[in-house]
Amino acid sequence: SKMTVKAVKMPCTSANVYTKVPDGGWGWTVAFAFFVVEALTYGIIKSFGVFFNDLMESFDETNSRISWIISICVFVQTFTAPLSTVLSNRFGHRLVVMAGGLLVSTGMVIASFARSVVDMYVTIGIVSGLGYCLSFLPTVTILSQYFDKRRSLVTAVASTGECFAVFSFAPAITALKEQIGWRYSMLSVGVLQLGITACGSLLRPIVIREQEEVKAQPPEESTETKYMLENEQTCTSIESIDSGVDITTSPSNVPGKTKAEPKSEEPKQHGQNPVENNSSPPEPKTKLLDFSVMRDYSFICYAFFGLFATLGFFAPSLYIIPLSRSLGISKDHSAYILSAMAIAEVFGRIFAGWVLNKKPIRKIYIELICVILLAVALVAFPFASGFWGLMICSVYFGFMLGTVAGTHIPLLAEDDVVGIEKMSSAAGVYVFIQSLAGLAGPPLAGVLVDTTKNYSSAFYSCAAGMVLGAVFLALVRPCKTGLCHHQQQQQQVEESTAGPPAELPDDFIDMDIGKAENSGKGSDSV
Repeated sequence: SKMTVKAVKMPCTSANVYTKVPDGGWGWTVAFAFFVVEALTYGIIKSFGVFFNDLMESFDETNSRISWIISICVFVQTFTAPLSTVLSNRFGHRLVVMAGGLLVSTGMVIASFARSVVDMYVTIGIVSGLGYCLSFLPTVTILSQYFDKRRSLVTAVASTGECFAVFSFAPAITALKEQIGWRYSMLSVGVLQLGITACGSLLRPIVIREQEEVKAQPPEESTETKYMLENEQTCTSIESIDSGVDITTSPSNVPGKTKAEPKSEEPKQHGQNPVENNSSPPEPKTKLLDFSVMRDYSFICYAFFGLFATLGFFAPSLYIIPLSRSLGISKDHSAYILSAMAIAEVFGRIFAGWVLNKKPIRKIYIELICVILLAVALVAFPFASGFWGLMICSVYFGFMLGTVAGTHIPLLAEDDVVGIEKMSSAAGVYVFIQSLAGLAGPPLAGVLVDTTKNYSSAFYSCAAGMVLGAVFLALVRPCKTGLCHHQQQQQQVEESTAGPPAELPDDFIDMDIGKAENSGKGSDSV
């Protein structure tokens, strides 16, 4: 039968109940909410580089100490990912995202009144960082639950929100600073981030309830008539067989079938329906956080990929403007370079979603190719000279970053990693492991810049992390297939030992039917 949706009275507060993954429906509204949440979370984080020089001048601090603002923010965002998973499973995605939006906005607004860089460590780093975690992860998780066949494409397109944000926010904030200063500009960004709370209210829960096909009555009647025909062929009837034959030939001995006695047929059917209804809805065994994914070798390799690849996600967007300024490029042209990177990332995300949506493609291998090309893009930055050289490198990096950044978390739902059933817990653990790189990446790049007095060292460190991530990503599929083969061998051993007893009832029925036929012929001959 076709997919059905139970009617609900309040459109934004009740759960959507589907018989299978809808691949659309209210999922399009969730996709739009994810687009806006991406813009107001990662879009703001990537645009924070426009405040770097202002903060260094206002607080008289070095690159590395200012970099700790985003480092702490990213660390808290990723370190508290398991907490986000637990809260989402306990209170629902909607309330968690709305609370996260309030924290993000509160931290950014208070940061605009900061008097030292330590104040920003607390406000943007801890308060907003926790809000970013509570906002982003539940949104991408529930979006993956609304889509199956189109999951890669829809998630990739919706994740372009951060690209459009960087494209629009970087020039807008730069122009706004010239008019009202960096403090009021940061205050305006904090007020704008209240939109996350509105998007959270659109995240209606989804319940996938399998079709109640067990309640079909005709198959039971056809089974009864089948047994009656078999008994008629043996010159007997259901009423005339003795108790021994009735036990072996009656459908009551077949698991899940009703008795073939006409008088007891109706009560049995009515008494059996509640059992079927009790078995159709799954028992609420949802764990708040399932750490069993840590026993999956393919997930462990994928987590190490995320750990090292994170080194190359944030530092380039933070240091592209200081790098361009060190090459003698003006502020306005530097903002254009960051915007061009964001536009290229949009096309990269859409391209990756379109490619991964193709059926015969092994998505892990496509991701591996994109990661390798992303490492090449990071190495190319130190060789850029002038505005157009840096522009070409930024566009190339932005495109390749889009192919990886928009797909690495949704790929957790693929069978090559953990699958959709464990994606919620896997996403929390995966992002938690990323927190170490998120904390160490930007400060490490800042220390290298302060030591070498050259921004190229920051991009080299990012490239090294991306190469290590590619090595672990290449091991995901072999670990999964090797583990599966090992499990299949164990299952075969178990089936070989427990196989004969499992088939005993069917053989037992056939043998008893044969005995009944022989006894019937013997009685006729007598």
